[in-house]
Parts: sequence; C-alpha cells; structure tokens
Amino acid sequence: MAGSGVSSSVGPVSGRFSLDTNILVYSADSSAGERHRDARTLLWRASDSDCVLVLQAVAEFYRVVTRKDLAAAATARAVVDRMLELFFVASATGIQLRDAILAVEQHQLSFWDAMLWATARGAGCSVLLTEDMQDGRELGGVTFVNPFRPRNRPLVEALLRG
Repeated sequence: MAGSGVSSSVGPVSGRFSLDTNILVYSADSSAGERHRDARTLLWRASDSDCVLVLQAVAEFYRVVTRKDLAAAATARAVVDRMLELFFVASATGIQLRDAILAVEQHQLSFWDAMLWATARGAGCSVLLTEDMQDGRELGGVTFVNPFRPRNRPLVEALLRG
C-alpha cells in the first residue's frame, strides 16, 4: 500500500469521491436535523458529480434504514433502486479484500471501514466523505473527509463542482 501515510489536515483534494454509509443513512433520517438536510443536499448534488457509491455502503444503507424503522422496506428498496440508477456503483474484488485486511492489520481500521476504503480506492476515488473515520487522514491516496465540519465545506464544494 504505497502512499499510505497520514496527513494532519485536509489539503486541496479533488477528483472522484465516494460516500460512506452514514451519509446515505442521514439522508433518510429526518430526526437527524441539520445532518439530514446536509446529507440530502450532498447526495442529490453528488449524483451530478464524479461520485462512486460502493455497493457495500448501499447495502448497509438498506439494512440500517429498515432495521431502525427509518423507512419501510419498499421505500428503502425504491431509494436503493434510485441510487443504482444515478451513480456508478463499485463492488469489491479479491484485491480489495486483501488491501482491506492489510489496512486492518497495519492501520487499525475496522474491517468494514477498510473494505469500503479499499473498494473506493480501487474505483479511483481520492476522497471518502465520512463522519466515522479520522477526518483528514490520508491512506493509500484516499483522504477521509467529514463533510459536516465547516472547515471542510470548500473541499466538499470543489468535489461537487467536479
């Protein structure tokens, strides 16, 4: 995993990006207040950008929103169908599985976060928008960016403009 260092701040990053499951879930969770509104806007605008969704995140979205009763199964299925229509969706390969396992061992990522990172990386993403991973950390050419932090708004805007 060449280039898997850690940077202390989010610098000028552009290009292809992906969204973590939490962003997708917030877009369906009206009780999340400002995060709900921001996530809905982000998801809508991302559909017109160079955004790749990882199949794992879409599947986790369905599981979480139906398990937490944020949406009926039919509604969640319709949202998933729309995501599949609007976005390029990347699936993991054996190479990404190997990279994820190494990231767990060498960088202490949780397994599922590592799979999401490795798949997004394999799809050519330079940014993973996520609230769950260390904001500003760069791993293997992918920078984790919390889109809800005000200091990251210029970067998120640049990604959304393409």
